[in-house]
Amino acid sequence: MTQSSLEAIVVEPTSKAASCVIWLHGLGDSGAGFAPVVPVLGLPSDHSIRFIFPHAPEQAVTINGGYIMRSWYDIKSMDLHDRADITGVQASELQIKRLIEQQISAGIPANKIVLAGFSQGGVMSLFTGLRFEQSLAGIMALSCYLPGGEHLPEQLAQANKATPILQNHGEQDEVVPLFAGKMAYDALNHAGYNSVWKTYPMAHSVIPTQLSEIGQWLNKVLN
Repeated sequence: MTQSSLEAIVVEPTSKAASCVIWLHGLGDSGAGFAPVVPVLGLPSDHSIRFIFPHAPEQAVTINGGYIMRSWYDIKSMDLHDRADITGVQASELQIKRLIEQQISAGIPANKIVLAGFSQGGVMSLFTGLRFEQSLAGIMALSCYLPGGEHLPEQLAQANKATPILQNHGEQDEVVPLFAGKMAYDALNHAGYNSVWKTYPMAHSVIPTQLSEIGQWLNKVLN
């Protein structure tokens, strides 16, 4: 995997951007998969949030027969404790950190940046956010798990110990089992992190009610 900057879809607010949401997609998707959610979030019309939807690099994915697709890391097996290729996770973390640092350099402070993700992207938002050495506005982890199962990542950064974390999961998720998301929440909660857990009557997806509540959460943590 190259260490070049990630390509991304950027949705600018009508006013000058004062905050930013970096939203990471799931396996086989692209930034285009979540870019259309911005109007559905119900944000105030004069909000000043820049949304960035990066595209994961293309690589072979073991559980899909080595098929090449957009992926933040290789998925080696369905075993939760050996699912995520940690080398790939760390390589994507570097690229995501670079995206955050680009926004900081552009004048948006870390505490006005939310790192969000769905499925594989949610794994990356948790892993990267928990290890990032500046305090973020929030971390959003949708329908995902920790790469270490019930274990938090190594080299955690104290900077995000009190950062608001939003964890959502579908009660009928057939891709990432509900217990995997709950296991991640329990690990965070046990370690004293500021995480909120909520389930929805859905499969491995997002639904309008959830997106509206995500919009309310973003409005709260970014203001």
